[in-house]
Amino acid sequence: MSPIKRLVPAPVRDALREFVKIEAAGGILLMAAAVAALVVANSPFADGYFAAKASYIGPLTLSYWINDGLMALFFLLVGLEIKREFLEGQLSTAASRILPALAAGGGVAVPAIVFMLVAGSDPELARGWAIPAATDIAFALGILALLGSRAPLSLKVLLTAIAVIDDLVAVAIIAIFYTADLALLPLGIGVAGVVVLVTLNLMGIRNLWIYAAIGLGVWVAVLLSGVHATLAGVAVALTIPLANAKRLGEGEAEHSSPLHRLEHGLHPWIAFGVIPLFGFFNAGVALGGMSPAALVSPLPLGIALGLVVGKQIGIFGAIYAAVKGGLAPLPENANWMHIYGLSLLCGIGFTMSLFIGGLAFPDPATLDLVRVGVLAGSVVAAIAGYLVLRFAKLTPDTTAI
Repeated sequence: MSPIKRLVPAPVRDALREFVKIEAAGGILLMAAAVAALVVANSPFADGYFAAKASYIGPLTLSYWINDGLMALFFLLVGLEIKREFLEGQLSTAASRILPALAAGGGVAVPAIVFMLVAGSDPELARGWAIPAATDIAFALGILALLGSRAPLSLKVLLTAIAVIDDLVAVAIIAIFYTADLALLPLGIGVAGVVVLVTLNLMGIRNLWIYAAIGLGVWVAVLLSGVHATLAGVAVALTIPLANAKRLGEGEAEHSSPLHRLEHGLHPWIAFGVIPLFGFFNAGVALGGMSPAALVSPLPLGIALGLVVGKQIGIFGAIYAAVKGGLAPLPENANWMHIYGLSLLCGIGFTMSLFIGGLAFPDPATLDLVRVGVLAGSVVAAIAGYLVLRFAKLTPDTTAI
């Protein structure tokens, strides 16, 4: 039996298998949505596309509903995944956290440094330092899915673990650096709502509808407070009760734990609905009105270089130092070419990069330059990572799950 099968309980392996399958398929759909957005934004249908984004549905525009409403569900799922991974999954032990934590740290710090070296001399542009620091797990796993068995399972496990920590860091960055002026009364109401949810958890209340009703109130309060409303999703997720799968039999966790049930129910809707919709309405940029000089100006260039150059240096360098320093072993059945390809794939920023870009630069013209940088960097990283892994030397795979 492989080390993964020996050390990882069956329910956790099942969750990992389903996660990778859904994320990979969702990533391929996300790629299609991004391509469709670019095509439509540069076609005769462009006026209708941009008008639809600005159209009002009730009190908010369609873009606002997607970016602040539906994306709150995305961040709810992110919070659920973070909690599960740290309590019972791939990051549940100190030893399992070392390599992905170091890799994620390098993958956040070095791209930010690269961006600042290129664009940071302009104080207005310096707000975008965090844009290339994020990794799009769905997009990256979608590329790995195209590689099939040429990508060792341990690589998918490491990529997922890095992305979970990366998401945790991104959430912290959004909360600390991209929060507007605070309205204390609604913020206090939101915090009180979270305290109530924690209390319900400690009391053993497991009815998800109760958590959903209070969680909706938390979202509204946070929206009115000036803190970005999507962070309410993460806060609510961390209060959802979790039964430890390591102490449960095959399939029991999914049916008995509110967190497993909610994650299982949300995941397909997020992967196949919310994220492609976000990608379609945020990746579209009209290229016809941009001069060649604008396309290589400091903002898009800093983002693209941060994703392509910064990510590979930060992640590969951190993993190399950790392995050579004896802090962690090289992932099973993986060689250094696999690690380099993985480092390149982590330069696919897309969803989280576009999201942070929208917070940093609300001006439409500047945001178009952000989109150009994110798309260019993500495409180069995806192609380069795919080619490196496609021609990497294969090793016997004994880790099938």
